[in-house]
Amino acid sequence: MKIVRIYSDSDGESHFEDRDVPLRDRGLVGALSDKEPATGIVFRTTGPDYDYDWHNAPERQYVIMLQGEVEIETSDGTVRRLGAGDILLAEDTTGKGHRSRSVGTGPRQSVFVTLD
Repeated sequence: MKIVRIYSDSDGESHFEDRDVPLRDRGLVGALSDKEPATGIVFRTTGPDYDYDWHNAPERQYVIMLQGEVEIETSDGTVRRLGAGDILLAEDTTGKGHRSRSVGTGPRQSVFVTLD
């Protein structure tokens, strides 16, 4: 399973990284990853006018996109668009952070799974 990670390097610049989450065949229940400890879950809806300037992730968290699209820019100038079904691992809790804004005319719904 593929996810996108956003992180800060030792100079504080934020970057994207594509990652594969290893899955193992578990028979009838399918292919599963190892369990990862989580501390909370937050459900979120933002409108089409959402435009959040430079900020850091408040804590390490997975962002699971359910509906709509978001455009995220890292401090190295890379821009990515994430939509329904995409998973982001936000780990840029320090440094220059990232910008995010809604794309399209409808709401964006996502789930945040906090890890710290």
